[in-house]
Amino acid sequence: MANRNLNKAKEAKKDEFYTQLEDINNELRHYREHFRGKTVLCNCDDPRVSNFFKYFAYNFEFLGLKKLITTCYKSQDVNLFSEGTSEEAVYLIYEGDKNGNHIPDDDEIEVLPLKGDGDFRSPECVEFLKEADIVVTNPPFSLFREYVAQLIKYDKKFLIIGNVNAISTKEIFPLIQNNQMWLGASIHSGDRKFWVPEDYPLNASGCGIDETGRKFIRVKGVRWFTNLDYKERHEDLILYKRYNPDEYPTYENYEAIEVSKTSDVPMDYDGVMGVPITFLDKYNPDQFEIIGHAHGDAGVALGLRPYDRKLKTLNKGLRDGDLYYMKNEIPILPYRRILVRRKK
Repeated sequence: MANRNLNKAKEAKKDEFYTQLEDINNELRHYREHFRGKTVLCNCDDPRVSNFFKYFAYNFEFLGLKKLITTCYKSQDVNLFSEGTSEEAVYLIYEGDKNGNHIPDDDEIEVLPLKGDGDFRSPECVEFLKEADIVVTNPPFSLFREYVAQLIKYDKKFLIIGNVNAISTKEIFPLIQNNQMWLGASIHSGDRKFWVPEDYPLNASGCGIDETGRKFIRVKGVRWFTNLDYKERHEDLILYKRYNPDEYPTYENYEAIEVSKTSDVPMDYDGVMGVPITFLDKYNPDQFEIIGHAHGDAGVALGLRPYDRKLKTLNKGLRDGDLYYMKNEIPILPYRRILVRRKK
């Protein structure tokens, strides 16, 4: 139900999901060495409500930051640093503690209006992007692919939140395959709680109001996406199972075996394997190589053979470009597989 509610939000362009400070801290602790002397941009964040701003402002000296810039499309109804609200798009530049108390005070923080609407694609926000070394934020889910494309265009380091299903898109998967982007360290399963605006409809089981009176929604399939390296990414996936052809069926339309769970990757198989998208949570580029994405047009381009049209009567879900194998004379179509192979 939470995912369904999220999709409704996408359709309505209601992408104002506010990340919990705990989730930010759990992820950022893996990258602290990357931030010393750097300018950080949070370009989807009203500093008066954003926990990304709060994290970087209160840890400015600890991380050794050079500058913190935040911009937002429009201000929100909660203001942590001054009274009143505004409907203007705003920005803030914070250059560290000047009062010696290591706390961002009102006289050190000035929220200023932007000339435009604050869209991350607008000329003035692009200028902030050019100045930044690292971008950290929760971008609009509905614009995720376009947002990533901009980061790649300007060759920026980044740590951002998105949905795991973005991996399957033609814009995102090649970046992962080419080692230009990978999944973050801290979120590998379950759902995550996000605050939402006061006018957000609470009409699903994943919604609620917390002890502070703020509305929230729980969203499944959330992941961090980044091109900042971290130690855990290079830890080998521990393999303990042995290959058995009865347990690992061979696909009918590609020379590879089906591995339904990441934990079941066999330790003694050197050929190509079809694994779930969530394999990327444990993916070590030193241990495995990604062959491609076996789904739709990507699968066709990869060389997956067309299925026998007679089989359509047995499984209506069959389509060219998707892997399938036979079980009890019935074609089985596993959900969106990534093809990988162990490095020798």
